[in-house]
Parts: sequence; C-alpha cells; structure tokens
Amino acid sequence: MLRRHGFDVAWQAPTETMEEVVADSVAQRRLTMLLLTIFAGAALLLAAVGIYGVIAYSVTQRTREIGIRMALGAQKTQMLGMVLRQSMMLVIIGIVIGFVVALAATRVMATLLYGVGANDISIYATVTALLGAAAFLASYIPARRAMKVDPMVALRYE
Repeated sequence: MLRRHGFDVAWQAPTETMEEVVADSVAQRRLTMLLLTIFAGAALLLAAVGIYGVIAYSVTQRTREIGIRMALGAQKTQMLGMVLRQSMMLVIIGIVIGFVVALAATRVMATLLYGVGANDISIYATVTALLGAAAFLASYIPARRAMKVDPMVALRYE
C-alpha cells in the first residue's frame, strides 16, 4: 500500500499485452505508410486519367488520318494495334525513367520500409505491372474509339 495525500492507494502494475506494446511502437510508421498508400493510389488514378486524356486527344486529332487509312483498306484491328502500340511505347519509356528514378530514391525511402529491402525486385515488378495495366486500360478506350471511325465521316471531319 502506498500512502498519498493521506489516502491509502493500492499500487497496480500496468497491464498491456505484447500486441498493444508492439502496436504502439509502430503506430507512427503505420500512419506514414497508410498516407503513402493513399497518395500512391491517388497518383495512379491521376496518371491513368492523364494517359487517357492524352491518348484520347491524340486519337481525336488523328481522326482524319485514321479514316484515310481505313478507306484505303486498313482493318479495325490494325488501327487498334497502331494506337495501342504508339501509346504503350510512351508508357514503357515513362516506366523505364521512373524505374531509374526509383532506384535513386530508395536511399531516402529505406527509412520508411519495414521488413522489405530497399531494392526488393518483387515490389518493382508489382508496381511495373500495375502501372502498365492501368496505362493499357487507359489507352484501350481511345483505341477502341479509333476502331469505330467511319471513313466517310472522318474524311469530312474538320
């Protein structure tokens, strides 16, 4: 029994489980990674919308060219392949540049990573596949629109 201010107080040891102690110790890192994940998702969404906008604008600007190609006998699948090939080439260049920048930035990010190596190849492969898939889907919609161009409408376009 402890005596404080004239009252008898029984001392109790703090009761926390090990899970609570560990959770308290990594709470700051968990919050940082949650915010990083949210911002990464927003960046991926903005990148996909940006790619869609650029490719859709490019297809719109090339409507006359696509119409002439189709009037001269190009197949719809050839137009789809042409638009996808050109857009994915730009995406691949962007992914390569981003990969090089990411390798350089791992020194800074290494302090935020827990249980993952700074140069973990599975993370790079996952991110590359995710960005490539998002860019492909963002490019596919305008490419499908290019397939549906009527040659006569496209020739009269301007």
